[in-house]
Amino acid sequence: METTIAAISTPKGIGGMGVIRISGENALRTADSIFESVSGKKVTDMKGYTASYGKINDDGEIIDEAVVLVFREPHSYTGEDVVEISCHGGMYLTRRVLRAVLSHGARPAQGGEFTKRAFLNGKIGLTEAESVMDIISASGSQSARAALSAMEGSLRKRIDNVKTELLTLAAHLAAWADYPEEEIPEIDDVQLKDGLGKCRNELSSLLATYDAGKVMREGVDTVIAGRPNVGKSTLMNLLSGCERSIVTDIPGTTRDIIEETVMLGNVPLRLSDTAGLRDTDDIVESIGVRRTRERLLSAGLIFAVFDATSQLTEDDKELIELLKNAPAVAIINKTDLECEIDSSYIKERVPHVVFISAKNDKDTDALTRSVEEITGTSKLDPSAGILANERQYNDALQALSSIDEALSAVDMGMTFDAVTIIIEDAIDHLLELTGERVTDAVVDQVFSYFCVGK
Repeated sequence: METTIAAISTPKGIGGMGVIRISGENALRTADSIFESVSGKKVTDMKGYTASYGKINDDGEIIDEAVVLVFREPHSYTGEDVVEISCHGGMYLTRRVLRAVLSHGARPAQGGEFTKRAFLNGKIGLTEAESVMDIISASGSQSARAALSAMEGSLRKRIDNVKTELLTLAAHLAAWADYPEEEIPEIDDVQLKDGLGKCRNELSSLLATYDAGKVMREGVDTVIAGRPNVGKSTLMNLLSGCERSIVTDIPGTTRDIIEETVMLGNVPLRLSDTAGLRDTDDIVESIGVRRTRERLLSAGLIFAVFDATSQLTEDDKELIELLKNAPAVAIINKTDLECEIDSSYIKERVPHVVFISAKNDKDTDALTRSVEEITGTSKLDPSAGILANERQYNDALQALSSIDEALSAVDMGMTFDAVTIIIEDAIDHLLELTGERVTDAVVDQVFSYFCVGK
């Protein structure tokens, strides 16, 4: 018998409402033991998808007014009987109501246990379950769309299409080999390679979305670099929408790394405003310059800022050399003033160059387009179904590897029995991806990242 679990499902802190969720065989009876409706109707007598207003009473003490909402199994999120108690928000009241629930038959839910039960009870697949946390943690509209699409089964459908094709091929090969007396049409090499090729193309297309999807979900470490007084801090303040960095005409004002997370279009950027790159005798500033150089080597994206009102210096040219083979945008700043810079020198060496006036111009469309092109998010369709994490990526990659192996086996003239075994290996990886055939260890690992209450 599954135990009855309970947890606070709303964020900690002061709020208008707090929700305590209960799920399990005794969820209704547990709620009945602490809830008294104004109508006198018991929770155990309530129909699914109905609500009742009353008071929370624990051992004769009225804790709060509340609304109880009932979901009857199997028509609930977890597939079990579920009760949600909505009381006034706040740290004390929600914890006090939860304590009353726990003292009357429920145990504290572990992180992600409600969603885990939904998966184990067949309400959702593993990819849909993983999308729940992606929805909660989405930092932008595109990442939210991708997570919602995954929860609605878009990724599962893409994987199922590949899996169905592989199952059809494997079944045909097995039937032809096992029942030679039957008049089963023999599958030839061309048909087999054509079917495997379709599966390979679909998985390759799916894998190609992973890096861009990861950027959209998690953001990208972005370093703003350049020599002193080119407008790095002004750009930082423009993108963050506030005076995050100190801006003066004095070179070397920024001596350490200042960080801020911003949205540029649909891409979250973890911005770092760094010390100006130059030789200096100032001990503190020199430490900041050294840290800037270190960050440039590990950055996922570089905003290299140059002053349009002056000729390129040796420090500028040294930075341009550092940008070779790096994901970078050269930003020529102060274009509202008379330009002196040799922009052709930069364009010959850096693929993405934009012109802005960070002080006066709030139009960052050109910069947004460059960032989306570099990160691959410009061509990403979040509603098409994309891989959401390393587990899914590795399973898809292993399946693709098996398909490549099967294609090679056909070219080498290996027996169809051998090819069938390799195809079945690819199917196993796809079944693990969707959760149809998965170990307890994998399931536990997936749900270990969930918050309590979901």
